[in-house]
Amino acid sequence: MRVALCQINSSTDPAANLDLVRSETKRAAAGGARVVVFPEATMCRFGVPLGMVAEPLDGTWASAVRDIADEHAVIIVAGMFTPALDGRVTNTLLVTGGGHHVGYDKIHLFDAFGFTESRTVAPGSEPVTVEVDGVTLGLATCYDVRFPELFRALADRGATAVLVCASWGAGPGKREQWELLVRARALDCTSWVLACGQADPRVDHNGAPTGVGFSTVASPLGEVVEQLAGEPGLILVDVDADAVTRARQTLPVLANRRL
Repeated sequence: MRVALCQINSSTDPAANLDLVRSETKRAAAGGARVVVFPEATMCRFGVPLGMVAEPLDGTWASAVRDIADEHAVIIVAGMFTPALDGRVTNTLLVTGGGHHVGYDKIHLFDAFGFTESRTVAPGSEPVTVEVDGVTLGLATCYDVRFPELFRALADRGATAVLVCASWGAGPGKREQWELLVRARALDCTSWVLACGQADPRVDHNGAPTGVGFSTVASPLGEVVEQLAGEPGLILVDVDADAVTRARQTLPVLANRRL
């Protein structure tokens, strides 16, 4: 299965960001991608009130993304915001196209490094996987990558690849932590980890986590297979499910668990 990671800079305008989704999906589909992955907060970047842009999964923004996916016969994964029952929003990964139209609500909220995501965002509670052409894909969002138990839970649900969508906060050592965590999670669950981040905007949006770039593909044995730098770009990678089988035979950490 060929997967595209589209490293973009989203703005505060959902309509303009939809145009980005449209143009990058066209480019990814032309490269043979079956699944096209965009970062967390594709609908609207962090650093502004998110309640003003949040829409349900059957709203106009998500429906337009589904239309783009169906036009190009791909599955699109993109970060958006949906209304939460308590007045906050939910940080949601939309998975749409080809009969799929579901969301994963970010479980681990970024209450760290001086940022308090939980002030305006309600947490999800359930791991989510989707099956595309016989391949099970797990979903994770940004800060989730610091929690190995989620990745093992996704592997237990059959995931041979985990898609991580992020808008990683900048700061000393943060880019290095990102790569380390992506590779470590691949080893923890002996699955592919395909991590798509927001590009580095090169400006500070009031300290909001708006991206550092360095989207990364890690093999089931933690090797960096593909990686971008800070600027916008596209990765096309072929995910080999047999590599997961071989890795789990060589390194049976899932089978050897004691706790």
